[in-house]
Amino acid sequence: MTLHDYLFTLLLSMAPVSELRGAIPFALAHDIPQALLYPSCILANLLPVPFVIVFLRRILAWMQRRGGRLASAACWLERRGRAKSARIKRSELLGLYLFVAIPLPGTGAWTGALVAALLGRRLSHAMLSIGAGVVTACCIVALLCKGIIHIAGL
Repeated sequence: MTLHDYLFTLLLSMAPVSELRGAIPFALAHDIPQALLYPSCILANLLPVPFVIVFLRRILAWMQRRGGRLASAACWLERRGRAKSARIKRSELLGLYLFVAIPLPGTGAWTGALVAALLGRRLSHAMLSIGAGVVTACCIVALLCKGIIHIAGL
């Protein structure tokens, strides 16, 4: 394990596309100790969430006022968030937890924070659901990766 690999793992965990779903396989391939890996990936994945929930509406409004490509991007983000929130709205916080916990493309802490912000969820409630979902996703991804490594004999 190198410091570079560890820092890259943390950045992957914070990134909106890869999140810990991409960071855990990378870290396991680079021999980062598991006792350090899982807690740090969870914390790094959750780090941007409160900022997204608190500031997203203001940022989207600013982007729409600027016009052009920024307004188009804001509309796309809002449409995407509203489409994802339709399923979650019925079951509230449990739905948000399940949405974040299932490690599929288009789900995760960033999209969960987007949905929570668009639904106007309180930060404390949203963080509880998203945090539990991230921990569950971490367990699922770790088990999948360890199973694949075991089956492959690596």
